[in-house]
Amino acid sequence: MATATSTWLTPPTRTELIENLVSGVDRYNPSNVGILEDYLYHQIRSQEYDCLANLAILKLYQFNPDLYNPDVVVNILLKALTAAPFPDFNLCISLIDDRPVNANPDEPDPLPQLLPLLTNLHNLIHQCRFPAFWTLYRSDSLESIRENYTVECIGFEDSIREVVARAVRATFTRIGKERLGSYVDLQGEELEQFAARQGWTSDSSNFVIPSNPDNQIEAIVVQESIKLPQLSKVIAHSTKTQ
Repeated sequence: MATATSTWLTPPTRTELIENLVSGVDRYNPSNVGILEDYLYHQIRSQEYDCLANLAILKLYQFNPDLYNPDVVVNILLKALTAAPFPDFNLCISLIDDRPVNANPDEPDPLPQLLPLLTNLHNLIHQCRFPAFWTLYRSDSLESIRENYTVECIGFEDSIREVVARAVRATFTRIGKERLGSYVDLQGEELEQFAARQGWTSDSSNFVIPSNPDNQIEAIVVQESIKLPQLSKVIAHSTKTQ
């Protein structure tokens, strides 16, 4: 957990320039928003992720409504989906609830229409309803997200599958192939290769997940030691209150 927190605070791929913008007073300088937006698109193209840098963009949009770019916001939310079960998506939502209205009638703001759909995707991931997630993601209602956004987000679907893998690793010691296939939206050889990359072995109908601290159920025996003087005080107090 400490390692995950450290990586979240300071991703190893973050440059010194971005570190100065995120950690220093310059994070509130609106002239730097272009640098942070370029960094976001670098994340999209390279399958990297930096939540704090993306939150800095949303904070600048809050303070400077004229800088607001709805496409940037949608991309930030899509990257946050891949961080589940961490609370990145909700952190982003908290900064865009009072989003400005796009004043340009020639470029309508897509966010009001897409935000409920993205929120539904997040809820399904958070609830580990993975088959329902893929059904919604592949549906006609999310066609605009797939064609305009996730198609540009390198490795988006694979990143979601890694979210699923973390949940499976923490929950199962053995899982049926058909069930896992519905969780990760893969079948046949692609499913076998996915499981192999996770280090999971297989038999005719199941994948076997190696033991780890999260998927092992161990009985815990709790013993309490009460000394006689303490017990005498409890009995005496009980007698007085009757």
